[in-house]
Amino acid sequence: MGEPRVIRVVVVDDQQAVREGLVALMDLLDDVEVAGSAADGAEALALLRRLDRVDAVLMDLTMPVMTGVEATERIVRDHPDVAVLVLTTYADDGSIAGALAAGARGYLTKDAGRAEIGVALRAVVSGQLTFGAGVSGRVASALSGRGGEPDRLPDGLTAREAEVLGLISAGLSNGEIAAELVIAEATVKTHINNAFAKIGVRNRVEALRYAVQHGLGRGLTR
Repeated sequence: MGEPRVIRVVVVDDQQAVREGLVALMDLLDDVEVAGSAADGAEALALLRRLDRVDAVLMDLTMPVMTGVEATERIVRDHPDVAVLVLTTYADDGSIAGALAAGARGYLTKDAGRAEIGVALRAVVSGQLTFGAGVSGRVASALSGRGGEPDRLPDGLTAREAEVLGLISAGLSNGEIAAELVIAEATVKTHINNAFAKIGVRNRVEALRYAVQHGLGRGLTR
């Protein structure tokens, strides 16, 4: 078996001491290589245009010139193969919902340690969703706060399909969804396949954005 692929990361934070500290921290991870660093979203976009390969961006949210949310939207649009992992001080519903709606695949707070950041980077690069311990419990609340209660479910979704999408957006695996809803895992997969076909998404990251945009986190307790 060959060597594991090295994850090339761009670190984005407007505070120089924090940015340099994160670069040093990432250098301690065997499978992570810092491709560059930036002080705001605009600098990050310029870096991505110049660099040959970037797998992930470790993104702060509150920055001058261009915020992390704005930069994430642009990265998802212009560099769809680059995963954005938010690393920020804030864990309020508005910040979480804004980042997820922009297309971030993960959300950590700055009390996360080196090991947790490393695990999260590997997850988002592989196409998974990931949330820090202090964030996962707030995802449902963040989702439910976006927009008013719809008169009917969008795109012909059934109530169960919408519920499954909400649980996906909260970071639950198929097995965890099955346990939460007290149904078979095969049934969960059927609901996911049907829901994905109806809303026109291909993976959990796209499903997360859809759930945030349509407020499908209502009623979740986790």
